[in-house]
Amino acid sequence: MNPTTLPAEGEQLELRCVLMRGGTSKALFFHEADVPPPGPARDRLLKRAMGTPDVLQIDGMGGSRLVTSKIAIIKRSQRSDADVDYTFAQADVERDLIGYDANCGNISSAVAPFAIDEGLVQALEPLTTVRIHNTNTGTVFVSKVQVRNGRARVQGDCAIAGVPGTGAEILMDYTDTLGAKTGRLLPTGRAIDSLALQDGRRVEVSIVDAATPCVFIAASSLGLTGSELPPDISADRALIEAIGELQSKAGERIGLYKHWQDVHLPGLPLAVLVAPPADYTDTNGQAVSAGDCDLRARLVFLGKCHDSMAGTGSMCTAAASRVPGSLVSAAVGERAGTDTLRIGHPLGVMTVKVVARPGATPADTRFDALGLQRTARRLMAGTVYVPRDAL
Repeated sequence: MNPTTLPAEGEQLELRCVLMRGGTSKALFFHEADVPPPGPARDRLLKRAMGTPDVLQIDGMGGSRLVTSKIAIIKRSQRSDADVDYTFAQADVERDLIGYDANCGNISSAVAPFAIDEGLVQALEPLTTVRIHNTNTGTVFVSKVQVRNGRARVQGDCAIAGVPGTGAEILMDYTDTLGAKTGRLLPTGRAIDSLALQDGRRVEVSIVDAATPCVFIAASSLGLTGSELPPDISADRALIEAIGELQSKAGERIGLYKHWQDVHLPGLPLAVLVAPPADYTDTNGQAVSAGDCDLRARLVFLGKCHDSMAGTGSMCTAAASRVPGSLVSAAVGERAGTDTLRIGHPLGVMTVKVVARPGATPADTRFDALGLQRTARRLMAGTVYVPRDAL
């Protein structure tokens, strides 16, 4: 039921929702029919449901981190090439902001299990393939989910860094998401661009758009080793401001923003700091060997370092690793000869599938495979309460 049609009595709106973990993130999942149409009323409701803005999100369902302040809105699709439409929303924690300009690959992995369990698509055993149209980017990707007794399976032997234990494998295929926001794998046509910071420094970057646009920066160019962990990166405000400036200027260069000064610490393009493999200690105090990864990566968006690695960010990183001349390709070096990429992130190592076909130029690189394994789990289903004055 749309909240705008609820009876007048009572001080709170009641909305059915499902709390789901997808990969290394969590989100509130709503049926599109249960929330207002796109616009200010929807934004106010979703921010209030999450408890944004407040660093603890104490009066809402958010978990005080960007990876737990996410929302997915789902409906059956009217498109002939998709089964469901999926809109992703990122609620900021500290700022009164909600964004729809990007997709989240981790939350994407929970969309098909949600759609199956909610009866939006037919459950076929033992494997159900769900075609998902992401409204944020206009792209369609494919999710393959194990099914038993009409429900998405939860138990399995698939392990992903950043999630305790194992779960049922979900295969995510992003092969058809090149140029997700800009229409081109290399939006500037170049594998490397040079951006000038206001403090006079020039920084080389690679701007790549696959699954989501990213600006890749060599960690060493900002005085980093590449092994830093999220609390240290996020606490270095001068560093965060410099990364945000590079994001804004890269966004202006590829047409996301008219003037880079108009956006501060943006969500897009995602910033990914890359470095060649080396031994490091992850957030849990576990040693990661240089031999266990093909590069180290730290992802920054909305002024904070990601606790692990965004799913769409991993896809763009994998694609960029096969683009000749890019900073990511340079970081990977000779390890780019396989059909996988092992990304060393703050919570361990994630392996993604990438099979590329070289083109006449770096911008013409194409992919026969671009995907990753995830797990997802339905955590809770019920009613979320939002004060009526939120609307």
